[in-house]
Amino acid sequence: MKALKERGFIEKTVSILNRKQLGFEILAEVEIKIAQIAGRTADEEFRRAAAAEPAIIGCYVIAGQFDFLLKVVATSIDAYALFARKVLVRMPGVADMRSSFVLETIKDSTALPLDILRRQLKRGPA
Repeated sequence: MKALKERGFIEKTVSILNRKQLGFEILAEVEIKIAQIAGRTADEEFRRAAAAEPAIIGCYVIAGQFDFLLKVVATSIDAYALFARKVLVRMPGVADMRSSFVLETIKDSTALPLDILRRQLKRGPA
C-alpha cells in the first residue's frame, strides 16, 4: 500500500458513508449549461462556486448539450427544490439546468476495473 501511494496509484483512502442512513434521501444528477458571456469567465466562476458547495458531491465537465454534470445530495425533495431555487440557478453563469433523480441504485462503485488492465498487459500493444 505504501509503495502504491508513493507511486501515485493510490490518491487517497476514504470511508464510504451510507447517505440514506445519514438522512440524505435524495441523490440528483444535475446537468448545467453555462452562458457564454463576453468578457466574463463564467466557466471558472461556476467551477469555484460548485467546488465550494457541500451539497454538490461531484462536479464533472461533460461533452454534449450541457457543460457540467453535478451529483447533489439532499435530505428530501423539498430540501432539493429549495437548494435548486436558492443556490443552483443562482450560481455564476447558469443558463439552463436539468435535474434527474436516482430512484434505485443498481451499482455504485469506486473500484476501477483493474482486470481490464491486466488482460491488456498480457496481450501487449495493439
